[in-house]
Amino acid sequence: MSVFVLPVRVYLEDTDAQGVVYNASYFRFMERARTEWLRARGIDHDELREEHGVVLVLAAIKARFRAPARLSDMLYVSADVAETRGARVRFAQSVRRADPDGELVCEGVAEVACMDAREGRPRRLPATLVSELKQ
Repeated sequence: MSVFVLPVRVYLEDTDAQGVVYNASYFRFMERARTEWLRARGIDHDELREEHGVVLVLAAIKARFRAPARLSDMLYVSADVAETRGARVRFAQSVRRADPDGELVCEGVAEVACMDAREGRPRRLPATLVSELKQ
């Protein structure tokens, strides 16, 4: 499994009046990195729904804030699959400043559930998706 890193610039809309990134903004940054991680492996959300009848939804997220990011910072948001099991995928994520190996700003774990697109119930990950996730 390989780590995917998404560069993200901090804009005014991501910050409070003092120019510090809102806590919730980190969750958006991490969501983008997970989506782009999948996309880089040829996995598209629309294709999952249309061809496999499943959608991926965030079931849980945990974050630890290490240092504040600020307006105009360049952040590097990583996503990597830590575990796949049944109907769940657990991603390990981090946000670093100025460089992919730079200062750790935030780290998190996101648990994504596979759901039947029509019934809205948990469903095992399709075998083809599991093989893509494990590459």
